[in-house]
Amino acid sequence: MDRIDAMKVFVAAHSEGSLAGAGRKLGKSPAAVSRAIAFLEGHVGSDLLHRTTRSLKLSELGERYVAACKRILVDLEEAEIAAAGERSAPRGTLTVTAPVAAGEDLMRPLLDAFMEAHPAVSVRLHLLDRPANLIDEGIDVGLRVAHLADSSLVAIRVGEVRRVVAAAPRYLAAQPRIQVPSDLSTHQIIAMTHFGLDSWTFPPPAGSSVPRAIPLTPRLVVNSIRAAVASAVEGRGVTRLFSYHIAREVDAGLLEIVLGDEEHPPLPVHLVSPQGRLGVPKVRAFIDFAVQRLRPAFARLAADGSTCSAPAPQPHSTASRKKDCRLVAIR
Repeated sequence: MDRIDAMKVFVAAHSEGSLAGAGRKLGKSPAAVSRAIAFLEGHVGSDLLHRTTRSLKLSELGERYVAACKRILVDLEEAEIAAAGERSAPRGTLTVTAPVAAGEDLMRPLLDAFMEAHPAVSVRLHLLDRPANLIDEGIDVGLRVAHLADSSLVAIRVGEVRRVVAAAPRYLAAQPRIQVPSDLSTHQIIAMTHFGLDSWTFPPPAGSSVPRAIPLTPRLVVNSIRAAVASAVEGRGVTRLFSYHIAREVDAGLLEIVLGDEEHPPLPVHLVSPQGRLGVPKVRAFIDFAVQRLRPAFARLAADGSTCSAPAPQPHSTASRKKDCRLVAIR
């Protein structure tokens, strides 16, 4: 049996979560899939998978071996593409990862348009609220909202986003004014794991180099961005999110941003890809396609959200209250 083909079966079994799923993906019979796995296990001299009636799980050796197989298959694909030359058109499966909210709101419609423009390309979109290991997990392109550590990844900056504090106008009208970060300690807080559960940090005040940590006792803790946004829109409290998470709600007047002059510097947004993958036509085509659309979108978001005003002077008047910042949805 060809070891490369067996590796493809093993990687597919891991990505699909079952031997049957690997067979469907590769067009192989269950017997052929089982023979491929058995061939690899015989070659390495140990079990790679622990099988049950409902699922399969990688052994400790299998965890290391699947990462190595993914790297080998990627290197092989790149070598074949280099041999084919620039005449190769975008084709095959493009694997992309993004944070859940950004993936649903930004990457999914962008990928729909990309697939329409390139019919020979199919896409696997992994929505993860964690930084995936692109090389070990066989991912071509990732969207990252963070300062990037030095790595072997190629990074292309497409914009920046703000970390904003927001609440519904009716909530703000009925509660004490939020003028400085310490005022948050008297408010109902909708907290998320990514943005701090028991405290939120703010930049140092003038004349200091020490960031301010505001202790909080959240009324609601959720691990879903959409749930936090929905509760804030319903007037249940104050939440902290990225600016693009609430762009539509702010634009519609459902949420207002407070403490606009107390925000941290914006975080950069990058498309990242492993070294060498930009030479793959499907990856190069997608990067070019995405950058042309994401940069103007993030620029519009930054421009519309850059002007912040002081809170309105009347603590309980919705008529005189102005929005701290205006945002637009990225479409």
